[in-house]
Amino acid sequence: MLPILDIRSVKDDEDLYLPRPDLLGQDYQKTVEDIIEDVRQRKDVALFELTERFDGVKLSALAVDKEEIEQSKTLISPTLLEALYAAAHSITKFHEHRGCLPGIYENNGITISHMEIPVESAGLYVPGGRAKYPSSVLMTTIPAKVAGVKRIVCCTPPSSNGHVAPEILAACAIAGVDEVYSVGGAHSIAAMAYGTESIRKVDVICGPGSKLVSIAQSKVRSVVGVPSAFAGPSEVVVVADDSTPAAWAAMDILVQAEHGPDGLAWLVTDSKEKADEVNLEIERLLSVAPRRQQIESTLDKGGYIVLAKDLEQAAVVVNEIAPEHLELMVADPDSLLGSIKNAGAIFMGFYAPASVGDYLAGPSHVLPTFRTAKFSSVLGVEDFIKRVHAISLTDQGLVNFAPYVAAIAESEGLEAHKESVLMRINSPTWSK
Repeated sequence: MLPILDIRSVKDDEDLYLPRPDLLGQDYQKTVEDIIEDVRQRKDVALFELTERFDGVKLSALAVDKEEIEQSKTLISPTLLEALYAAAHSITKFHEHRGCLPGIYENNGITISHMEIPVESAGLYVPGGRAKYPSSVLMTTIPAKVAGVKRIVCCTPPSSNGHVAPEILAACAIAGVDEVYSVGGAHSIAAMAYGTESIRKVDVICGPGSKLVSIAQSKVRSVVGVPSAFAGPSEVVVVADDSTPAAWAAMDILVQAEHGPDGLAWLVTDSKEKADEVNLEIERLLSVAPRRQQIESTLDKGGYIVLAKDLEQAAVVVNEIAPEHLELMVADPDSLLGSIKNAGAIFMGFYAPASVGDYLAGPSHVLPTFRTAKFSSVLGVEDFIKRVHAISLTDQGLVNFAPYVAAIAESEGLEAHKESVLMRINSPTWSK
């Protein structure tokens, strides 16, 4: 049974206590810092040793042969292959449907052209080793491809046989990954950030992973672009009322919990009867779950039921948690949507389980976790694009604005700024 936090009597939001796992403890910080420094200093030698240490595999090479990548499509079932192609198509169409920002802005002699320039290279982390996530390949690669990134690198841990799972390689082939390396963990993040003999450094790194991987991404942010979200262990909050099918709510809590330890899986409801009903369903489903061990490891530390006085208070709880996945599994989700301010992705009603978003809805499933949904967003095309403005002036435009520029520059004591405009309009060669 999950513990129930009864907050019905809490009057001040500031008094809410909502337990969270500590993902950023000093032990992990030190471990990641040591790994990053090791890779930075010893490069490929460190990658081989760390792969053997963390994945139990002794590799002879890091780069996966292109023929093996292409052949992987014949090693998976035709059903899965078709599904990957369908998902790739769906995700591509979504990211292409972005709309265009106004390209030209004019103001009294100033013309500003809005440009979006893709980064040259992107490093994508795909979890692997004990599990395989071809969906993460699609969800990270396709937005980068749509953005126009020329070189896309994928790092993923090897399986116990020393090879990358064919499911992952097939997704790499379908999505258009340029380079695949069988190395994972925090050491792969360091490799992509700083470069090694085998892996050239990249401009942007993204992708979901363990807390070590997520911490590593935050540590290299000073030398490489990293989306602001902390894409760590999986999270879900299901909001339920009296009308919610208890078995569906229980199953969706287990869906994200089965990813394994350090995640978060909560039910928030205004009905004590529903809380008890869902709790019983969780017990029933857990007893027959194939990934029971992983689910229990999440629920033991990150599983709770919150009993709120009403759905508005439930929304307050959601906004404080800022979950990666939020399911508004209530009779009227639209009426509650306006109260939600912090969530990575929101799934509306009874027929929108988060698993659809994980695979095929269109938006990337690389979502902010660990409360970073309060200030960051889902991974998208914009994470691989630099926004640049090209500014030009007519001679009259400079005449119009030079006095203002000069005045501001003078107030800041920046004489050269001031003179840079005045010398132009006062020049004998000035074409007025």
